[in-house]
Amino acid sequence: MELCIDFGGTEIKLALIDRARVIASDSIPVRGDASDLAAAADAARALGSAGAPTSLGIAVPGVVDPATGRMLHANAKYDFLNDFDLTAWAAAELNLPAIVENDARAALVGETTTGSAAGTRDAVLVTLGTGIGTAAMIDGFPLRGHSGHAGILGGHVTTDINGPTCPCGNIGCGEALASTWALAQTHRDLAIRDLFVGDVHAGVRDSFLHVWGATVVTLVHMYDPSVVILSGGILRAGDAVREPIETYVRAHVWPSITPPRFVVPPEPELSVARGLSVLAPRATRSPEDQEDQ
Repeated sequence: MELCIDFGGTEIKLALIDRARVIASDSIPVRGDASDLAAAADAARALGSAGAPTSLGIAVPGVVDPATGRMLHANAKYDFLNDFDLTAWAAAELNLPAIVENDARAALVGETTTGSAAGTRDAVLVTLGTGIGTAAMIDGFPLRGHSGHAGILGGHVTTDINGPTCPCGNIGCGEALASTWALAQTHRDLAIRDLFVGDVHAGVRDSFLHVWGATVVTLVHMYDPSVVILSGGILRAGDAVREPIETYVRAHVWPSITPPRFVVPPEPELSVARGLSVLAPRATRSPEDQEDQ
């Protein structure tokens, strides 16, 4: 049985999972400071009382050092987690061995094991929301790379060389052009869900869809997936988002590439927890016995 904690953009989501079945779940709001750690520990202890978890999976919205499990870089809301030893925190606060993983990569593992793309060995996941999160899997192995950056920076590929400077330092990133926070910079009174209700904001909507499509084309060219998993809060709009992106990709992908299948998880809020439940048992194994997934 695994206890899972997902440090999300607006909520910290928790789940207790036994053999891919969610036993209990909870969520608490993000405050954006170190008090989130105490609140997460309290919520995890309460949730854990519903079973007997043997390991803990922790997902963070940032780059995780594959050697140490420490977060190398996070968005501003989780600056306090940079270089913080979450495995030591888990041992001290919850008495559990822990695995720490990037949230998009954990979601990809979840969707390709017990989720919408179960059994897929070559896949890309794109989450559309506050930012653009990505992860990639080739031949059944989620990519991590030498320093943990592989596959997860798809939202920071340049889609407009004349675009704005992204907080990451790059120019014209997809995330700087088409995300919830990007919309807030240019249209403060417009919620992203409003883009997909009628045609009042068709120009902004179409611009966002083109950026997302271009981002996915780049990921398809880089990783040649058989499946593209589209997730995140924006996908509540369903086919209004998926279909234009898929159409864009099919029109612009390299001619000899077999176009991937597109799926939208029916329960995207569980993607990360599903993945963490797969990864967490690694924390109980010796280093030589740990597998890449």
